[in-house]
Amino acid sequence: MEESDVISLTLMLNRFVLACVALLLICMTIAQPAWASLDDDRYDGEIFALYAGNGSLVPPKVTLADALNQKKPVLLVFYTDDSKDSKRFSNVVSQTQAFYGRVIDILPIRVDSLPVKDKFEPTEPGYYYKGFVPQTVIFDQNGKVRLNEVGSIAYEAIDDEFRKIFDLLPRSESVVLKRRPVNEINAELVPQTKP
Repeated sequence: MEESDVISLTLMLNRFVLACVALLLICMTIAQPAWASLDDDRYDGEIFALYAGNGSLVPPKVTLADALNQKKPVLLVFYTDDSKDSKRFSNVVSQTQAFYGRVIDILPIRVDSLPVKDKFEPTEPGYYYKGFVPQTVIFDQNGKVRLNEVGSIAYEAIDDEFRKIFDLLPRSESVVLKRRPVNEINAELVPQTKP
């Protein structure tokens, strides 16, 4: 092998190594790992599917106008997918659906989807939005606002309001139910027994 061949081979090997290093550096800077986290304000995807395990809530099945016309109670929730408070609250909304999903309309509204308008009608979600997420609005069968709270609220506050709307016993007087696992996926509600 001649000296020029050795030099040529060395240059090609050096170029190959430099190209590999450059490609590795580019891949490391471009490809950021997708770390879904409940405790940050990053966008991870649809929060109801990721954090509440309930992608069936979005998009809402009816509009607010339709829900109010049907004379059913409504749970209207404003949220964003990149808010840690909304991420945490999505589980409360899903829990509400578990108990009241057949008798109420649940409308999770991503605030990014609200149209930009100067004025909204009372049958439009934007009419009730206060500029913060999460925000929860509960309407009774007559379309009257029964609860309008900004920030994460406990499931019990939502439950208490629906108990009043449906004329149910207060929680203190009703049977306490707890989840009993049937298998790894399903659970059933059964009366809680005292240990």
